[in-house]
Amino acid sequence: MGAPQGERPLVQASGLIKRYGFRAVLRGLDFAVPPSQSVALMGANGAGKSTLLRLMVGLSRPDGGSLTVGGWAMPHEAAHVRAHLGFVAHKPLLYDGLTARENLIFFGQLYGLGGADLNQRAEELLALVGLKKRAFDTVRGFSRGMLQRLSIARALLHRPDLLLLDEPFTGLDLTGAALLETLITDARAAGHTVLIATHDPAHALALADRVVVLSKGVVALDSPTGAFASPGALAAAYDALG
Repeated sequence: MGAPQGERPLVQASGLIKRYGFRAVLRGLDFAVPPSQSVALMGANGAGKSTLLRLMVGLSRPDGGSLTVGGWAMPHEAAHVRAHLGFVAHKPLLYDGLTARENLIFFGQLYGLGGADLNQRAEELLALVGLKKRAFDTVRGFSRGMLQRLSIARALLHRPDLLLLDEPFTGLDLTGAALLETLITDARAAGHTVLIATHDPAHALALADRVVVLSKGVVALDSPTGAFASPGALAAAYDALG
């Protein structure tokens, strides 16, 4: 399932290859995402989910094939892409010597934001992710869940067109998980494109229009989430791929 006919994909991978030493993680992967679609990326550990997201952000270089995001070729035109995407990775990607608020101000300035608008946006997001009372505390003392909340705030700071989430529920308590579900739902409703790497069939069905399962470095399953009656049905299809 790619982009609808006549619509240019926001993300387009063709024959994408990525190796780490002698191990090929992506083996000629073909993958397309149209604008405003929410996609759940699933697959066993090592299937290539995180690698694919890192290639989209420009944090890694492919060894073969091509990848475009918003029409820009990655990684050569990554500078154009970064202003339009938000990324929540396994690592927080925050500065632990800065406060929560200082982190958001710093990243906001990198995105070209500034002045009263940036200050207001930072305060708004800190409240939204439940960190308003910790705004002036240094990140060094934050728990894993608090770091994840702040990472989510950082990713949303500039209202990105494309939101990439790599196992975003890791470390979140029930309140944090419910908050993230609401934020993703709101992003979808606003027409943003969302890619979520997850192992959880329930999250895949609840938060995505489409599920793509990677196996051995290629797409093994690509289906609308509506094709699965329940998380159990998706899990069974996933397990059948071996």
